[in-house]
Amino acid sequence: MTVEDIKMEDAIVESPNTTDSMIEDEPTSTVTNEKQDESKRAMSPISEKEREKQEWVKKMRLKFCVRPEFEITKNMIYPDGTLNQDYFRPPKGAKKEEARKWTEVEKELLIKGIEKHGIGSFGEISKESLPKWSTNDLRIKCIRLIGRQNLQLYRGWKGNADDIAREYSRNKEIGLKFGTWKQGVLVYDDEGLVEKELLAQKNSADEDVDME
Repeated sequence: MTVEDIKMEDAIVESPNTTDSMIEDEPTSTVTNEKQDESKRAMSPISEKEREKQEWVKKMRLKFCVRPEFEITKNMIYPDGTLNQDYFRPPKGAKKEEARKWTEVEKELLIKGIEKHGIGSFGEISKESLPKWSTNDLRIKCIRLIGRQNLQLYRGWKGNADDIAREYSRNKEIGLKFGTWKQGVLVYDDEGLVEKELLAQKNSADEDVDME
């Protein structure tokens, strides 16, 4: 047997294996493609729903965000309904808001303001002594200071630091009595027990003043 005959036999032996390998590989590739197609089909409804949602949002923006009577809103969104991100960024060169800190100094100024103007006159107190703090800021500080969430019965009330401290202790006592002392302040209850107690004490105090 010649060398050429041996090579020919080797080729014949190897050929079936190669063919089998090719035949075996084809189903694997087909299965993989089918799985990918199934995955795409499974994701398609979700993607379509998300796209519809985004389109709806864009329509709502176009309908409600841009108001002809407010010139500033015309650049809020683009004609296709997408947001103009530059509109929401701070303007270049804008000064960073100065950080505020509530210290004992501010607390004393608020107390003096209450003593002079009374609770409820936070606009005057802000303008006169605490310009960096808004009316609402001072109202919240006063709530913490005197220990009562609802300041309605205190409207116009004036007092110094000692008077405020006494009111705080009284409010705390009532809150602990009815279980309505929450986060350092007296809050009203649904049954009206706190309000009834406060009104009773107020009427009693008013009677004492009249007797004097």
